[in-house]
Amino acid sequence: MVASTTSTRSGPGQRIALLALAQFVITLDFNIVFVALPDIGRELGFTAHSLQWVVNAYVVALGGLLLFGGRAADRLGARRMFITGLLLFAISSLVGGLATDPSILIGARAVQGFGGALLTPATLRLIFSSFDEGPTRNRALVTYGAIGGVGLSAGALLGGLLTNYVGWEWVFFINVPLALGGALLAPRVLPAAPALGGNRSFDIFGALLATAGVTLVVFGLASGPDVGWGTTRGAGALVLGFVLLVVFLVVEARSRDALMPLRLLKHRSLATTMATAFFYQGSLAGVYYLFTTYLQDVLGYTPLAAGLAFLPPTVISMAFAVKFSTAFLSERGLRTTMFTGVFVTGAGAAILAVGFVENGSYWLLLPGLAIWSIGGALAIPAILAGAGAGIALLEQGVASAMAMTARQIGGAVGLAALVAVATTGLPTGPGAAGPTGELLDGLRMAGLVAGAATMAAAFLCFLLEKPAAVASRPKVDEVGTPTAGSASVAE
Repeated sequence: MVASTTSTRSGPGQRIALLALAQFVITLDFNIVFVALPDIGRELGFTAHSLQWVVNAYVVALGGLLLFGGRAADRLGARRMFITGLLLFAISSLVGGLATDPSILIGARAVQGFGGALLTPATLRLIFSSFDEGPTRNRALVTYGAIGGVGLSAGALLGGLLTNYVGWEWVFFINVPLALGGALLAPRVLPAAPALGGNRSFDIFGALLATAGVTLVVFGLASGPDVGWGTTRGAGALVLGFVLLVVFLVVEARSRDALMPLRLLKHRSLATTMATAFFYQGSLAGVYYLFTTYLQDVLGYTPLAAGLAFLPPTVISMAFAVKFSTAFLSERGLRTTMFTGVFVTGAGAAILAVGFVENGSYWLLLPGLAIWSIGGALAIPAILAGAGAGIALLEQGVASAMAMTARQIGGAVGLAALVAVATTGLPTGPGAAGPTGELLDGLRMAGLVAGAATMAAAFLCFLLEKPAAVASRPKVDEVGTPTAGSASVAE
C-alpha cells in the first residue's frame, strides 16, 4: 500500500483534517453567496437576469473542469494540484471581495470553480493513497463527506451572518485565510503523492473537448430555466455540448494517453457509482431549493432564519456519521451502505415534502429533515468510496473526477427538472407571483418526485459487485498489469 510506504511529518488525524478543510471550502462556496445576492446586485449594478451568474459561474467552471483536474492530479501530482487549487481559491476570493464591477466578480467566481475542479479529485486521490483500505480509509471518507455537508449548511448560515453584520464582501474574504492556511500546511501534512504520469502526454486535445463539452452542458442546464429551453443559451448550448462530448469519446477511444480511459466505464463499481451519484445529487440539489423556497416564500422566514434552519439537520448528520457511518460502511460493505443511504435519503425527501403545508411549522418538517440527513450521512461516504473501489492508484484522480462530474451534471439536471415541476402552472414574468396554494402544490409535488426518483435510483446499487467478487478481482494499471492491493475500498 502507498499509505505504508509514504512518510510524512503528520499523523492521519492531521491529514484528514486538512483534506476535510478543502472539502469544506469547496462546498461552502455553493451556498454562501445566495443570501448575499440582493446586496451584491444592488451595489455592483447587476441586472435581475445577470445576477444568477454569481452562482452559475462557479457551478459551470467546477463541473466543466473536473475531468481536467482529475487527470492533472494523476499526471502532475495530487499534492501539487491540492496546493494550486487552494491558492486559486484564495486569490479569486480576494478579487471577488474587492470587485467593483459585475464582470470582475463573475470572473473571480469562475476561477473559484477552477480551483474546486483541481481540489476535488486531488483530495480524493490523496485519501485513497494516504489511508489503508478498510476501517481507516472508511473513517476518512465519512469525515470528508460529513464536513462537506457541514460546508453546504454553513454556507447558508454564514452567508446570512456575514451579509447582515459586516457586508457581502466577507462571503468571499472568509475563504482567504482558510485556503491560504491549507496551502501552507499541505507540504508538512500531506504525503508527497508524486506524479505518476512519467513521460506520458497529458491529452490536451481531449482535455479541451471534455472541458468545453461538460461546460456547455452545465451552462445550458443552468440557463434553460431562466432564458427558455428553446433559446441558443438553453437548447443550443446543450446540443453543442453533447456533440463535443461525442467527439471527445471518439478521440478518447483512439488515444493512447486518454484523458478519461473509456475502459474505466466497464468497471462496474465506478459506472454504478456514477449513475447513482447522478440521481442522488439531482435530488439533493432540488431539495435544498424546495426547502429554502418553502421557508421563505410560504412561511415567511428571513434569509438568516432560513440559514439557521439548516443547523439541526447538519448536527443530526454529523452525529450519525461520527457514531455509525464508519462502522456501517466497514461491516455492511459498499453495496448495502450505498443502497441504504440513497433509499433513506429519498424517503426523507418525500416525508419532508408531505410537511409542505400552509400555516405549517418547522417542527412538522423536522422528521423528514432528520431522515434525509441520516440518509446523506450514509450515502455520501459510500458514493465517494465507490468512485475509487478497485481502481489503480494511477487512475484514482480521473476516476474520482468522473464520479464527481456525474454528480455535478446530475445536480444541474435534477434542479432544472424539479424547478420545472414546482413552477408548473404558476405565472411567469418579472415580479410574477402565483397564489400560495398553487406554489405549495408545486413544491410538494416536486418534493415527492425527488423522493420517489431517489428511492428508485437506490436499486441501481445492486449492480455493484458483491464483496467476494471485488476482493478476488485484481486491480490493473493503465497497461493492464495486475497491481497490489486488489481488495475493495469498502469491502
